Parts: sequence; structure tokens; C-alpha cells
Amino acid sequence: MEENQITLDNLEKGADNPAFSSVGEERVSEECDSPRGESKEEKRGRKERFSSYCRKALQPASKAKRFCKAHAKLLRRVVLGLLGVAYLCYFIAACWLNFQRALALVVITAVVVFFVCWSLFKKHCGAKVLLLLSPAWKCFLKYWPWLKWLLVVGHVVGLIPWLILDSSRNPEQLISLAGFFFLVLFLFACSKHHGAVYWRAIFLGLGLEFLFGLIVLRTTPGNQAFQWLGDQVQFFLGYTTAGSSFVFGNTLIEEVFAFQTLPIVVFFSCVMSILYYLGVMQWLIVKISWLLQVSMGTTPAETLSVAGNIFVGQTEAPLLVRPYLADMTRSEIHAVMTGGFSTIAGSVMGAYISFGIDAASLIAASVMAAPCALAMSKLVYPEVEESKFKDKASIHLSSGEERNILEAASNGAAASVGLVANIAANLIAFLAMLEFINAALRWFGEMVDIEGLSFQVICSYVLMPVAFLMGANWADSPLVAELLGIKIFLNEFVAYQQLATYKKNRLSGLEEWDGSRKQWISERSEIIATFALCGFANLSSIGIMLGGLASMVPERKGDLASIVLRALLTGICVSMLNACLAGLLHVPTEVGDCVTFLRTANFSSTSYTMYTCCKQLFASSVLANGTLSFTGAWAGLAESVLCLTQCCGHYNHTSCTGTT
Repeated sequence: MEENQITLDNLEKGADNPAFSSVGEERVSEECDSPRGESKEEKRGRKERFSSYCRKALQPASKAKRFCKAHAKLLRRVVLGLLGVAYLCYFIAACWLNFQRALALVVITAVVVFFVCWSLFKKHCGAKVLLLLSPAWKCFLKYWPWLKWLLVVGHVVGLIPWLILDSSRNPEQLISLAGFFFLVLFLFACSKHHGAVYWRAIFLGLGLEFLFGLIVLRTTPGNQAFQWLGDQVQFFLGYTTAGSSFVFGNTLIEEVFAFQTLPIVVFFSCVMSILYYLGVMQWLIVKISWLLQVSMGTTPAETLSVAGNIFVGQTEAPLLVRPYLADMTRSEIHAVMTGGFSTIAGSVMGAYISFGIDAASLIAASVMAAPCALAMSKLVYPEVEESKFKDKASIHLSSGEERNILEAASNGAAASVGLVANIAANLIAFLAMLEFINAALRWFGEMVDIEGLSFQVICSYVLMPVAFLMGANWADSPLVAELLGIKIFLNEFVAYQQLATYKKNRLSGLEEWDGSRKQWISERSEIIATFALCGFANLSSIGIMLGGLASMVPERKGDLASIVLRALLTGICVSMLNACLAGLLHVPTEVGDCVTFLRTANFSSTSYTMYTCCKQLFASSVLANGTLSFTGAWAGLAESVLCLTQCCGHYNHTSCTGTT
């Protein structure tokens, strides 16, 4: 132990304490751990025995691991088989107990089974089937130029009589049709290269838009499917209350807009992030992109971005094709921008649904906007350059960087914080700016004896012809024009808030007119406005679009700045074209038997059906020489006077003087 003692001589020579050196540490460790007098050989033997015991103890686990690696495919099939059998038992039990209740489960199962079978069929039999059908495919390609024109002529010949017969029942639909053609001609007049327009993409894009609209708005299965989907989305978004009520409390959620609507954006963003992690969104986007690309003949990169805009926002969708942005032509970049301006993100769609906007109409508008945006983009900015992606069969779609589903959920929720703050800040700024502009306009108007001058009034006069051409009736056109002006010059969030107020007033059964002020618009005008407002095409989005794309491809800032205004105009018109198509295909809802309704109605509260039926009763009443009589379905009914008295308790009419 003497050699380890610390002396002044050692300190002067800079010698360290041996206990803190590596050799000293080993020595101290040996002295502490080993019993006194134990040799190195004994210690080594003890360690080897311990290692041997550990190896023997872990031997079963090692064998199990090697077995699992060697039979991984078999074990995977066994586990999937067991899970399949368990789900089959559950499915049969659900259908046996209550088939009507399990109908949604049946539809979901049928869709999943179809795509799984299709994937297996393509994997194992696809090449053989293609080889077998290759002669027929060559024959089809040979006669395709003639078949193409036959199909076009057949569709036109069938469409024209259908439009004539359909519009004979609802003549106002012809106004929407005229507005549709006017907007297409207007965009053609604004085209960058009139002679280079590829008309196949234009007509097929508009044809797909019309087909989607026809399925959603006219066919019973399509209407019910989208209505069911909208109801499910609305029901699903209701789960936001569980989280927001815990954080903010029930009182704030019920009374304060920010705590009622904005948490939905957080929840929806979280769900979208999970779907991206699972690959569901990529699969949907690729399938829709393939359909648009094959039918319209557009390039994969621009088509993929536009298809992505159905689900994500104007700055998120270009991320899908970020590696290809630098090599895109100006026409392709214009298509990417137009797709962003023509649609809304899924996250903010949840907020609009929470306002009370029809979910089925919002979903349909987003889907219909994709082919229309591609078509109108190629009309306004045709391709005159050679695209590098023309011959590429597909574009690689990268997945997220998250390592598990919990990280995906957390990242989605965290990413929405900026979006929520942006929405709140924009609402505060734009509503305050709108109030300031209105105050300034009122002041200027009062100088020349013009009362009530405001931004909304100016928009109602300037954009009123456009609203009328979209299909809104003349009385509703000023209010629809106001909404359009708010959407274009402020943002669609504020416009949808106002539209939700009009819808709430109508469904509450308020009087249509309060003096000279209209309190709500018709159901047809509501649908038209819902489609017309569904898009990010407003002046404030220019900065968002330029900032997002310029950060991805800074070397193309000049091209982006020269294209963005043309893309904004195209995006505005795409939403209006969707609105025209909605006005053309919309079928007014039948009120039903008003006699039965009013005879059994509870007049303690009002509704739109009550308002409509009371107006019908007022129109059927005749007051002549102080005598009240009724015509039509109300003639000779003992309850007619009682129902009229009840209606007069809520609404004003000249017939009400005969009941007092």
C-alpha cells in the first residue's frame, strides 16, 4: 500500500491519485469486488460460470427467436388467419343480431374485401391476364379514334334531351347552365396561349366534374352515400368535445367560438396525420390521381398535387411532389397553384361543418373541384414546354418520418397549433379590418347623404350578376354576392360564418324579410353559395402560396410570382363553376303534406317547414268583405281557421286580420 500513497513529491511531479486512473480503477475494483486472497484465474473462472448459466437460462428464448425468424411468413399467415376468423365470427354475430344496425359494417367490410382481393389478384394473376387480353387491347387501340368520337356524340346526343326535359320542370336551372358556359368562355379569353389549348383535357375534366356532380346530387345511391359520409364526419368530429371540455370546461365550449370550433382543427389534423402514417391517405390520393391522369392525359406530378388538395391544404399538397417542383414546367406549376386555390383542407372543413354547413356538399365540392381545377388550369395556361414527367408512369409518394402511431398523432396535433393560431389571428385581423372599412365607407357615404354604405353593399352590387348567373334567384343574389366578396377579398372562413347564420335563420323558421333586410336565403342559394365558397382563392392566400412554394424551390421565385395571379383567378372561377353545376343539378326538397303537418304541429317553436306551410296556408286563405274562406287542400277543413290563427301568432299576413 505504500506505493499508492500520495506524497508532496508526487504532487510536485504532477502525479495523480492512482485510484482515479484507469489502472487504479481496475485495481480498486478488484480490491472491492474480489474476496481477499482470490486470484485472477479464480475470478475469470467465476465469470465464465456465470456466463454459462446466463446462456443456459436464455437458451429457450434464443431458440424461440430463431424459430420465429425461420418461420416468419408461416407465423404471420397463422396470426392473420386467426384474426380473420375472429373478425368473421364477430361479423356474423353482428349481422345475426341486427342486420340494419350492422349495415355500415357490411359496407365497410365489402369495400375492404374487394380491394384486398383485387390486390391479390393483381399480384398473382395480373401479368397473365394482361398477356391474355393483349390482342383485345391492341384491337381496341386500333379502333379507339373512331370509338372515341362515337362516345362523344352519344353523350352529347343523350345529354341535350336530358337537359331540355330536366330544365322544363325547373327553368331556373338554365341560368346556371348559361353561367357555366360564360365562365368557361371567360377563362378561355384569359388564356396565356389560345392556340395551344389541349381540348381533350378540358372536356374530359369538365365531364368528370359533371359526372361526380350527377352521382352526388341526382342519383339516390350517390346522394345517400355522401349524406351518410357527411353525417359520419359530423358525428366523428363530435368527439372533439371530450378533449376540449376537459381542457377548457363546458361553459367556454358552449359560449365562446374559439373554444368551440378551433379544437376541431386540432383533432382533425391529428387524425389526418395518423391516416398518413398508416398509408391510407397516400393510397386514396394515388388512386384519385391515377383516375384523373388516365382520363385527362395530364402529367403525374401535377395530377398528384391536385388530387392531394382534396384532403390537404394549399401548402401541404405541393409537399407530395416536392422533389419534382424544380423541374416542372410553368403550366404544371400553374396547375399545382390552381389546385391549392380551388379546394379547402380537410382540417378546416371540419370547422366549417361545425358551423352547420352541409357536410355532404363540402365533401362533394372538394371532390368535384379536382378535375375542374386541372381542366381550367390547362385552359388558362396550356402546356407549351416539354415536360420531364410526361413519360413517367407514376411518381413516388414518400411516407411520413414518424416511427409509430403515437408519434404520428402527437406530430399531427402539434402541427395544428400553428394553423389554429393562424385562423384565430386572421379572424381577429380581418373582422376588425372589415369593421374599420365599413365605418370609413359609412362616413364617406354620409358626406353625400348615402346611408348604410358598406363593403358588403358594394360587393352585393358589383358581384350580383355573377351570383345570379350561378343560379341564385334575384332576391337572394345580393346576399350571395356579399358572401362572394367576403370570400375573395377577406377569406372563406368569415364568409362561411355568415352563410351559417343565414342557414340557421332559415331552419329556425324566421320571417324571410325583416323590413327591407333579408334574413335568410333559399335552400338552392345555400347550396350554390356552399360550392362557390369552397376554396382558398382569396387575396390573403397569395402570400401563403408564394411563401410555401418559394421555400421549397427558391430558385423559381420569379416563375411563381408571374403565375400566381392567373392561378388565383382560375381558382376563383373553378369554385364558381362548381356552384353553377350545383345549381344545374340541385333538386328542391319537397315540403310534404302541409295540412297533416300543421294539424299535428306544436306551435310553441318555429321551423322552416312550419314557415313554408304557413305561407301556403296564407296563400290559400281569401278574405273578402270580412269573410274568411279557404281554397285548395284547406277548403272545407274545420281546422283551417285554428291553424291560421296559430300561424298568425308567429308570422304576419293580411289574412290574419280576419282571425281577430
